[in-house]
Amino acid sequence: MLNNASPGNVNLRLYNNNVTPSETDTLSTYTESTASNYTAIVLAGGSWTVSSGSPNGATATYPQVDFNFSAADTIYGYFVTTSGGGNLLWAERFSSSPFTLPGSGGTISVTGRISLD
Repeated sequence: MLNNASPGNVNLRLYNNNVTPSETDTLSTYTESTASNYTAIVLAGGSWTVSSGSPNGATATYPQVDFNFSAADTIYGYFVTTSGGGNLLWAERFSSSPFTLPGSGGTISVTGRISLD
């Protein structure tokens, strides 16, 4: 799916409920932000850089993207869905979460990365 012969796009979304991701999560586990000016970001399949890291498997990275808010919100992490938003692919809680944005909003930057061992 990520940067293969027929790359597909995925959606990067921010969640604002206090959840630590686990293997049993479903899409309904995460509450996506609805703060003013927030929108999910489409990550183009062909823009991922995949490197093999033998013996540790492969790592896929995506250039930094910025989420801009014009209102307050508290963000705990991100989750990635299929392009139609119907399936959860993976999620990560920010190591310094939560990020609390003031009433005037702000920016949260994310660099996508997934490692397969």
